[in-house]
Order: sequence, then C-alpha cells, then structure tokens
Amino acid sequence: MIKLTIDHTEVRVPEGTTVLNAARQAGIRIPSLCYLEGVHVVGGCRVCLVEVEGAKALQASCSMPVSEGLRIRTSTPKVRAARRTVMELLLSDHEGDCQTCVRSHDCEFLEEARDLDIRELHFTGAKHHRIIDQSTPALDRDSAKCIMCRRCITVCSDIQATGALWAQDRGFECVAAPAFGQMLDRVACVQCGQCAAVCPTAAITEKDHIERVWAALADPTKHVIVQTAPAIRAGLGECFGMPVGSLVTGKMAAALRRLGFAGVFDTNFTADLTILEEGTELLMRLKAALVDQAPVALPQYTSCCPGWIKFAEHYHEDLLPNLSTAKSPQQMFGALAKTYYAESLGMKAEDLYVVSVMPCTAKKFEAQRPEMNASGCQDVDAVLTTRELGRMITQSGLDFAALPDEPMDQPMGMSSGAADIFANTGGVMEAALRTVWCLVTGQPFPFEKLHVAPIEGLEGVKEIALTIPSALPEWSFLAGQTLRVAVAHGLANAEKLVEQVQSGQKAYHFIEVMACPGGCIGGGGQPRFTTNDVRRERMRAIFAEDEGKPVRMSHENPAMAALYRDFLGAPLGEKSHHLLHTHYQPRGVHH
Repeated sequence: MIKLTIDHTEVRVPEGTTVLNAARQAGIRIPSLCYLEGVHVVGGCRVCLVEVEGAKALQASCSMPVSEGLRIRTSTPKVRAARRTVMELLLSDHEGDCQTCVRSHDCEFLEEARDLDIRELHFTGAKHHRIIDQSTPALDRDSAKCIMCRRCITVCSDIQATGALWAQDRGFECVAAPAFGQMLDRVACVQCGQCAAVCPTAAITEKDHIERVWAALADPTKHVIVQTAPAIRAGLGECFGMPVGSLVTGKMAAALRRLGFAGVFDTNFTADLTILEEGTELLMRLKAALVDQAPVALPQYTSCCPGWIKFAEHYHEDLLPNLSTAKSPQQMFGALAKTYYAESLGMKAEDLYVVSVMPCTAKKFEAQRPEMNASGCQDVDAVLTTRELGRMITQSGLDFAALPDEPMDQPMGMSSGAADIFANTGGVMEAALRTVWCLVTGQPFPFEKLHVAPIEGLEGVKEIALTIPSALPEWSFLAGQTLRVAVAHGLANAEKLVEQVQSGQKAYHFIEVMACPGGCIGGGGQPRFTTNDVRRERMRAIFAEDEGKPVRMSHENPAMAALYRDFLGAPLGEKSHHLLHTHYQPRGVHH
C-alpha cells in the first residue's frame, strides 16, 4: 500500500494506482474526458491536471502512478485556470448545438464545462471541417462534435479488436474516423456501438428509430407490437435516475402499454426457443462426430450476438460453418410474430409492425439483413436501444418510477429464468447447459441454484468441462463423454480464444461469444456510463430475476411445448428451419 496526501487528506492505495483513481477513492472528483477504466491512460485531454508538490509542471492525474509521500493538490488557482483553458480550447472547436443535441441531457463534455463554470469562450477561429456519416444502419457520426479524446479508438482497437476507427490526419486536422476518412460502411465495423457508449459527446450515436416508431404507433392500419430483450429490465431504470441494477420488468411493460403498443411481449420467449434449437443443433453435431464419424464443424459457436456474427464474417470466413445456424432471439421473435402470432389474429405479416427494444446497436444492423425476412417481409421493423426507449417514455410524459408493475402479454410473453440470463456473459452457455444436461441425462442439473459459477463473472475468457455420467437411450453415445465449453466477451478476448482453438492449444465443443464487455448488460445501447461496477450490479439484477422465476429451464417453459405442438412441429424441423435458422456470408475486411 502507498501512502500519499491529496488535498490535505492522507490516502492509502495499492501500488500502481493512478492519482486520478486514488482521488476518487478518497471522495475527490477530478474531471476527465479521455480516461477509460482499466484501458485508456494516454493523458490526452489534459482536463485532469493536478499540482504535484516539487514538480515544475502540472501533471495528468489519469496517467500518473502514485508514489510514497506524494503530495497532490487538485483545486489550486493554477489547476483551475489550466483546466478552464483546456476546456475553452476544446469548446472553441466544438459544434455547440446543445439546445437540440441528442446528448444534451447526458453529455460528459457539457457537464465538465458546467462544473468548471465556463460562461464565455475567449478563443475563436477556424473549426474542423464537418463530416456527417450516416452510412450504416446502426451508427451515425458527426466529426464536428469529436474532441479527439480517443476513447472510441481505444475501445474499437483494444476491446473489440476491429480497428474500424483511428486517428486520421495530424495536428488541427486530426479526427477519429475510419481509414483514409472513409464512411463507416466501407470498413469492417461490426456495429457494436461500444464507440457510442464511451463517447463523451454526440460525435458517435446510435441511428435514431424513435420517430419511425411514433409514426407506426399513430398509423391505424398497423398492429404495432414490441419485444424487450433480457438486459433492458436491468438497465432502463437508470434512464430515470433509479439505482443501477434496479429491476423494472413490470414498470417497463406498463410504460410500453401506455405508449400505445397493441402487444407487449418478451424476447425471453424466443431466448428459450433459441436454447431448444441451438441445443438440439449441438447435439446433432456431436452425434454426427461421435456416432457417424462424419466430418462436422466443431466447436459450435453461438449466434445470438450480431456484432460477433459480423466480426466472424469479416475476419474469420473459415469459421462460418462453425456458427450455429439458429437466428438470434430478436429475429426468431420477428419471424414468429409475423407468422404464428399474426395467424392467431387472422392478420397478414405486413399488417404487423414489430419493434424491438435492445441493449445493442448491432441489432439495428441485424434487423435489416436481407436474410431476416422469413415471414415474407422484414421480420423486425424497428429497433430501439434502451436509451431510445428511455427518451420515448420521457417524451410521453409518463412518470416511470410511479408506474405499477404489469405482466407481459401472452402467448409470447412467457419465459424461463434461463432466458433472463442471456443478458449476462456466460448466460447463453449456462442456459444451454441446464437444458442439454437434463435432456441428455434425465438427471437434475448438478450446480447449486443452477448457476455455473466458472463461466459467470467478468473474466474475459471462461471455461468448464462437464463429464456426462450417464445418458438416456437416445443419447447413449454421450455417456462418459466430457463436454468442454468456453465463454468470451469483448471481441479482443474472442479473437484470442479463436486463435487458441485454431492453433490446437485449446479444444472445445461449444463456445459462447458476446461482442460487448459483460455481455448484453454492457451493450452499446445501454444507459451511460457502463463501468465494471455497473456491469456487476446489472448482472446481479438479472440473476435475481432468474432465481425468482417458477420455471428456470428453457425446455420446461410450457409455452415452448405449445409452440412446437401447435405450430413448429419439432426442433430443427422443416418449419423451424425455414423460420428460425439462417446462413452467413463472407464480407472481407474492407467493407
């Protein structure tokens, strides 16, 4: 432990701690715009300057490690004047349309300017050339609002291993953009939205679907229904000042009903369906390999995350046969809504308008993929992020915190606890293991409270090996086999795992990949700002939702039995194949 003094207060922190984090532990807030927890320490924005006794110049607290006996002052006249000058210089080159900016209510840049009490700007002159990039289905860029904090670059390269954004040009002309200043749709961007999640301004935002949803709700010819992803219930409350990790499932359903949706359903319904389809697909691949001795693509990779799918299409074309053919729960829901549900209402597919609420910007890209039209038209018509739904509820004048708890509508609102944990990294794998174990062995799942602890939590890559002690006659070939599975979140972690598998260092049967750190609870469309502490609280809420359900395994959801009996037939059957499965396409690394 290192002892130092910050603003006349003695502080003890572990060796290696930065001055910025030491101050935060002491309850002293130092402003910062470029810093990202555990990742980004370039000291580039210079807003976090502090005075160090004995030093000739002010120091960037985010990149300066503590040392024994250090004496720090965080709010001397010299420090305050320097921070104000830095902020004024940044503001002088910023497009200041705060009255109409989508980030005006949660703009870190504006908040820091207010905290420094900046009321006028003393610097005028040329500004960056403005480039508006609306080329992708999921993300919009406005270069005039970029302050070159480089957070987006760090996330894109270090966390997501894609490098779609980089510092282009030099000096005053420097801007965060795709290579050679291209539009975002011309590079290998996976649309995950982590750049938008960490951007302190509105330089990168999600493609706004709010107005198209309002228009659909006002159209008397449309029957507008909504599905809500598992992670939304543990994040939406933050949009209204509720504590991080607040479970708001019932209030969310009530709000959506009051917004005018004719059906309020749950993506969890098709998360359970995904487990049955994807789990059966895994068992069929294992049977082909072990019984038929046939060449088969193993390990099988999950296909729920559109950011991961697009990453594989760009960078690992050889892996496409290994990806599960099962669509994501969002797209399964859209296909069923416009067939199974539409038929129950006596409607045509085109009469329904399906809205998704997702923690993910890549879902906007996924919804418009040409493969996603099993119903004969686009299966999912619009995708709102958690943040966008928060804005819609605010626009409607609803007092969210005061709303009663209401249930989801049926038949597509019933789900198991296993579906809830899709929100967390490791959740899809845990849900699959619960069902596969029980279907194969006929025995209870052998983990306390059904939780597979080794694949939970925020470690970048997790794994477990399960030996199947005995099996029912249909699956007798699995008796005594050891099932090896792995989980990765954050595409840089996934890339390392893929390299280990392809080099022969590691061998698995089933691998879950989620593009965003923490899984969907840390998605690019979730309320800002998502730190590891925030991720843990949201994950805790999701596990609580799971544990509170009367049914906690996907195959025990009675709605699944009815769906297969009345409509689909059987997992991997002809109708399931048409509606619930898809294919992927090589994209190369340049577009």
